[in-house]
Amino acid sequence: MTARIEVVPAAPELWDDVQAVFGTRGGAHHCQCQRIRLGDGDWWHLSVEERAHHLREQLDAGTAGAPGLTSGALLAYVDGEPAGWVAVAPRTEFVRYRGSQVPWAGRHEDKDDGGVWAVTCFAVRAGYRKQGLMYELAAAAVAHARASGAEAVEGYPIVPGPGQEIAWGEVNVGTPGPFAAAGLTEVSRPTKRRRVMRLDL
Repeated sequence: MTARIEVVPAAPELWDDVQAVFGTRGGAHHCQCQRIRLGDGDWWHLSVEERAHHLREQLDAGTAGAPGLTSGALLAYVDGEPAGWVAVAPRTEFVRYRGSQVPWAGRHEDKDDGGVWAVTCFAVRAGYRKQGLMYELAAAAVAHARASGAEAVEGYPIVPGPGQEIAWGEVNVGTPGPFAAAGLTEVSRPTKRRRVMRLDL
């Protein structure tokens, strides 16, 4: 029997479901989807509770339509159970990338171009991994960016070396397959293991 998958915008009233996806330990729980958004300098010194507070504020602001900030995330349900998360928002909202090689190396991009959206982070709940949910989340993220008026959408997946296993804590940025299936194509290779993929909308 095929599982029923539904992907919806993350909202304050779904907070308990968001936390169910992040779990009570591991990378998603500790990060609260804040490291790329806040940047290492601010993120590193925050407790998990403080990171969660920032996330809750982002969900609240996005729902209220506050200018300059979107909730920037979608939540996936499998047969009614919260199972996955993906962050997608204007690229300008992700502070960590402004000083990184990703996504700028070898490209001539305007860092202040809010028309380019970025899919930056995936989380899949234990028990739902390796079932293709990242593909559903990537496709939904692209659709959400398009519906929100994005001019382009990018992803920055990681690629394993030959015979190399990637730990789940690293694969949170995604792998090329789900992005390719969602219509993105590779535009650059800023590091040995990272790719920039893009779809102009």
